[in-house]
Amino acid sequence: MRSFGVEEELLLVEEQTGQAVPVARALLRRLESSVDTTSGELTAELQQEMVEAVTEPHESLDELLTDVIEGRAHADRAAQAVGARAVAVAISPLLVHPHIMADSRYALIRERFGVTARNSLTCGLHVHVTIDGPEEGVAVLDRIRSWLPLLTAISANSPFAGGQDTGFASYRSRAWSQWPTTGPNDLFGTADAYAAYCDSLLATGVLLDAGMFYFDARLSRNHPTIEIRVSDVCLEPSTTVAVAAICRALVDTAVRDWHAGEPAPPVPSALIRLASLRAAQTALEEQLLHPIDGVPVTSRVAIDLLLAHIGEALIASGDATVVPRELNRLLAEGTGSAHQRASFTRSGNLRDVVTDAIALTHGVQ
Repeated sequence: MRSFGVEEELLLVEEQTGQAVPVARALLRRLESSVDTTSGELTAELQQEMVEAVTEPHESLDELLTDVIEGRAHADRAAQAVGARAVAVAISPLLVHPHIMADSRYALIRERFGVTARNSLTCGLHVHVTIDGPEEGVAVLDRIRSWLPLLTAISANSPFAGGQDTGFASYRSRAWSQWPTTGPNDLFGTADAYAAYCDSLLATGVLLDAGMFYFDARLSRNHPTIEIRVSDVCLEPSTTVAVAAICRALVDTAVRDWHAGEPAPPVPSALIRLASLRAAQTALEEQLLHPIDGVPVTSRVAIDLLLAHIGEALIASGDATVVPRELNRLLAEGTGSAHQRASFTRSGNLRDVVTDAIALTHGVQ
């Protein structure tokens, strides 16, 4: 069975006000002298108002869920030690002026990309799934690309930004698209073609380094994995692990089809971009686009198409009960975006949106 793991970017906020606070540097320095080495890895990101919780690779969904919950708790304990809380929202609902981490690479990014870097404060969920080499990995990239907008819809958790309702369910994905190389790629066909494409991007001199390959999905530079990067950080841990299980099932299904000689669906990248935009606008509350032919379908039909596509893989991994149950719950109750909007409707105060999100981040209903 393929192992998988996740990286969750968490916003650091002041609990009383809901305001994002630049405490990541102090938090990580404090951890350096800590004797606690059993609670998972926390790493820095571009801005001091966020921190990333990294799980170990797992084969079991239950083990991954435990690791996600413990990683969030570890981040929250570390945040509380410096007067903050860690919350799983993909953009700060309140106005914030981010503070870039003191790091030479980040300084170069700020210099080269100006206001895009200075204002960027988005929290995503990145899923790693093991692969058996670059050729298999590229075969997977070619075969999962048109399904990835559904992950944006499922994970949508950023309706508010800068003190206002953005009109999107996942505004993070729109804000993230300002960076170069974001979004879907055309079909590669071979690992050599993928490598040549990456070399051509670097040869432009626009990118700082290969770390700026911000594709929807990519071959990891540091691990033998596919890294799928389209999701908002999810409000609840159960959604995080469901997204991870879907990613693993998409990889398994893609490898099966590749070995069977099934060609990758030739869906135009422009159509996938529109599907991603639609998913970011509506999440699961309105129509989405069919993953293959691009026609509008209900969110229920879109989810059923996904489950039919990955059904055999979910059965093989033992996830055929958990994933449909979580997707049905999201269809009935709404995604993180819907929960945030419901919080605001109740109180009319974005501070309460953050307070409610803190509770759901850590499993308090």
